[in-house]
Amino acid sequence: MGRRTQHPILNTLINLISRRLITALALFIGIGLLIVFTNIESSDGFTIIPKYVSSNLIISLPSSPPKSHPLPPTLAQWQDSTNSGDYFSQVTTTQVGYLVWSQFPVRVYIEPPKAISEKQAQAWVNGILQGVQEWSNYLPLTVVEQPEIADIKIARKAPPLQISPGSNIPRARSAQTTYELYTSNKILSHRFTILLSPTQTGEYLIAATRHEFGHALGIWGHSPLQTDALYFSQVRNPSPISARDVNTLKRVYKQPTTLGWSLMDNSKIN
Repeated sequence: MGRRTQHPILNTLINLISRRLITALALFIGIGLLIVFTNIESSDGFTIIPKYVSSNLIISLPSSPPKSHPLPPTLAQWQDSTNSGDYFSQVTTTQVGYLVWSQFPVRVYIEPPKAISEKQAQAWVNGILQGVQEWSNYLPLTVVEQPEIADIKIARKAPPLQISPGSNIPRARSAQTTYELYTSNKILSHRFTILLSPTQTGEYLIAATRHEFGHALGIWGHSPLQTDALYFSQVRNPSPISARDVNTLKRVYKQPTTLGWSLMDNSKIN
């Protein structure tokens, strides 16, 4: 092959882009991360595509090692008489550890639907409430009317289109669950946003709420079995919350995390 000709303007542009990339990378490392965990609706159902996007919140992560919180009483009392097992091995940890809540009840805000009739809006809210109520048997939850104090927000809104790997064709998503990190009184915290497509109705809306809410409560992964609410694909007859779902949730809440702990390393304080 022949020798490539060096072009001074091209070289200048390459150097400029490289410096900007390095600067952006340094900024990315120094700030909190917004992790988007996306369910893409396709012919095969749900596909997991994690994305890592920098947020606007500047967070210095704790220097002390992650620690576990006491089990919530509702999970501590849970016993699986069927010995159904779990899918904990499919749950992904994050840069702050496992996504567990340590302050209860977890506050849920349901955004009132727009551009539909009052009857349709009430049916939508009722479907969301049913999905939330099912999980309240295992973790303390409360519905609030103020979005600014919510830990989990749910909205009837189409998630942004997603380009699937290996394809340039944008595809619609049935749901999207994201979280962001923030600090309050020097305690590292997180909050979730769940978007549910307006195309989801009836039992599929309830199933989507049940599924996405499982992610927001800490099951950051999918089950390989159709009989679990967190099954990775949409099915014709959605399953209720299973013993395996609850077993997995309980194991998650036994894991270490930096969420809910002080950003200061107390072990270094005299």
